[in-house]
Amino acid sequence: MGRESRSVNRRVPGCVESWQVDGNMSGCPDMNQRMLERARRLLCRLQETIRDGVISARQRQARSFARVAAITAADTIYQVDKLSEDVLVAWLAENWPKSWPVELIMEGLETELTFPLGTPIQKTKWKLIIDPIDGTRGIMHDKRSAWAMAGLAPQRGARNHLGDIVVAAMTELPISKQWRSDQFSVVRGSGKLVATSTNVLTGRRTRLAVRPSSATSFHHSFSTVSKFFLPGKTWLAEFEENLWRELGELKPGAEPPPIFEDQYISCGGQIAEVLLGHDLMVIDVRPEAFRALGLRDSALTSHPYDLCVELLVREAGAIIERPTGGRLRDPLDTTSAVSFVVYANASLARKVRPVIRRSFASR
Repeated sequence: MGRESRSVNRRVPGCVESWQVDGNMSGCPDMNQRMLERARRLLCRLQETIRDGVISARQRQARSFARVAAITAADTIYQVDKLSEDVLVAWLAENWPKSWPVELIMEGLETELTFPLGTPIQKTKWKLIIDPIDGTRGIMHDKRSAWAMAGLAPQRGARNHLGDIVVAAMTELPISKQWRSDQFSVVRGSGKLVATSTNVLTGRRTRLAVRPSSATSFHHSFSTVSKFFLPGKTWLAEFEENLWRELGELKPGAEPPPIFEDQYISCGGQIAEVLLGHDLMVIDVRPEAFRALGLRDSALTSHPYDLCVELLVREAGAIIERPTGGRLRDPLDTTSAVSFVVYANASLARKVRPVIRRSFASR
């Protein structure tokens, strides 16, 4: 899994000092760095199990992947989602440490779910928010990789938000013609973002370099305003054109700038492209578009479970924030609509952030 953190007795910085657990005051309930490292490994193993389950199921029932299984307030649930959820629940029931009682947050759950099974939520010490398949629409048609994502936070009940997450992991779920699966994971404050690639045919694992781009120009690179679905697409396209115009990239009579976009329908995939140095910027302001148009279709926006790995971006030295600046503080639920921007580096953020602020102020 890559190099291990050696700071085994240090508490994780930033944990909220708000509970007393086993006699210790700590926002990370009785958890030192070594135990959080174990949690990181567990989340990676869980996601590898999901990945292997999806690959195995595709060999038997690929044609059923795109069948609609349910429609919830959070999103449309497809058959491939249900398959991964079954694998996930079974794995947690068998493998999650009984001394770490946890509440599971995941779209599609009809009732509260905790591990060990049946633990009252008020007795849990942790909250685990998971998206078993982020990018369902791409993988169910065997077009592009999806990602399994998870974030672990100390239990704070309704007060929990994305900034509470202290362990994050995401693992690539490859399409059928793809042999490689990338994985990223981190413990907050460890200084060790673990990145590996696995050959799913042989099981061989190699280290993967994480290098967000240091470019200060957008030319000949990928920068995207997310506009995957029909609702709001005109509003978002106008927002994007105005953004590039204000940045001096669109000028009357001039050649169009060599700036590319990648409409990857997966927050995990978008984040991976930034971590690997492929993309410079991702802007997702669909909630603002829908509000401006009087629409309430939050199912077509990103949700907290889609951004439960935002810790990876920050630990890699890149930037993820609200469109007008400031850390993401969205609640750890399955229905809140989340807007965000990812920048590969601070220079790009300083250049774009004021323009977004002015654009929102004028609308």
